[in-house]
Amino acid sequence: MKALIIGAAGFVGPYLAEAVRNNLKCETVVTKRPGTRTDIPGVQIRDLDIMDEGAILPLLQDEHPYYIFHLAAQSSVSRSWKDPGLTVNVNVKGTLNLLDAVRQLEYKPKVLMAGSGEEYGYIDPDEIPIKEEQFLRPGNIYAATKAGQNMMASVYAQAYNMQLVMTRSFNHMGPGQSPVFVVSDFCRQAVRIEKGLQDPVIRVGNLSSKRDFTDVRDVVNAYTALIQFGVPGETYNVGTGKAIEIRSLLDKIIELSSAKIDVEVDKAKLRPVDVPVIEPDMTKMYKATGWTPAIPLEQTIKDMLDHYRCHDELLND
Repeated sequence: MKALIIGAAGFVGPYLAEAVRNNLKCETVVTKRPGTRTDIPGVQIRDLDIMDEGAILPLLQDEHPYYIFHLAAQSSVSRSWKDPGLTVNVNVKGTLNLLDAVRQLEYKPKVLMAGSGEEYGYIDPDEIPIKEEQFLRPGNIYAATKAGQNMMASVYAQAYNMQLVMTRSFNHMGPGQSPVFVVSDFCRQAVRIEKGLQDPVIRVGNLSSKRDFTDVRDVVNAYTALIQFGVPGETYNVGTGKAIEIRSLLDKIIELSSAKIDVEVDKAKLRPVDVPVIEPDMTKMYKATGWTPAIPLEQTIKDMLDHYRCHDELLND
C-alpha cells in the first residue's frame, strides 16, 4: 500500500511521514509547493500546487495511494487576519480542488482532512468540554475557512460515498515549529535571551486565553489511527482534553530556561478577536481508535528549547 501526504513541507509533514512508515508500514509519497524545499528521509517527494486544479488528479492517478492525508493549508491565525484572501484560496479553494480530484478516481482511497479546533470559535462555559456536534461559531478568518473545509468534506462524503475522515485538531507544538505560533515564539525568545541575542524580556500577546496543546508527535499518531479506524463522514477532535492558560505555558518556559526573563505585552501580537477558552471532549476519538496522548507538556517544551539551542540559524532576526 501507498500513502500520500499533501502539504508535507510544513511543520507536521515530516513527523507524519515518520508515523506513516512506523504505524501503517506504507510506502510514502509527499508533496510540496513548487519552488519550495523539504528534506524528509525515506520518502518520494513530488511538487504539487493545490491551487492548480488540473494538477491533482494526474498525480493521484500516477501514485494510486490507498491513504491520503490532506495537510496543505495556510494555518496561522495571525496571518489570516493580515491576508484573508490567501487563507480562503488555499484552505477553501485548494481543498475543493482536492475533493473533486479524489471524487473522479476509479477507486475510493481513505482520506484524512486535517481541520482545526479553532472552528468551534466562541464557546460558552456550559459548552465545555466541546463535543464534535457543537454548533460552530468561528472567531477568525482561519477558523472560518477550516469550518468551510469540514462542511465541504462532509457533503462530499455523503453525496459521493467518499472515504473521508475529518479532524478538528487543537493546538499542536514541538521541535521545528515556526515561531509564528505562540509556544515556539516564546521558546525562541527564551533561547535568544540565553545566548545574549535579545534583551531579557519576552514580548507577548494575550496570556489569559486557554488552549489545548498536544505534542505534534502524538498528533500524527492520532492521524494514522483515525485514517484506519475513523468512520467515513465523521469528524473527530484531536487534543489532550485539557486546556491550559497561555500564561502557564510561558511560566514553564521561563522555569526551564537558564536565563532571568521578564515579560512585556506587545500590542502587535494581540489579535483583533480572541476566544477565551477552547477545550475538547475526547470521548469520540478514544472510542473510535483507543488513542490518547503520551508525551508530557514539560517534555515537549524541553525538546523545543533544546531544538533552538542546537540551531543558531533559527535565532537570527
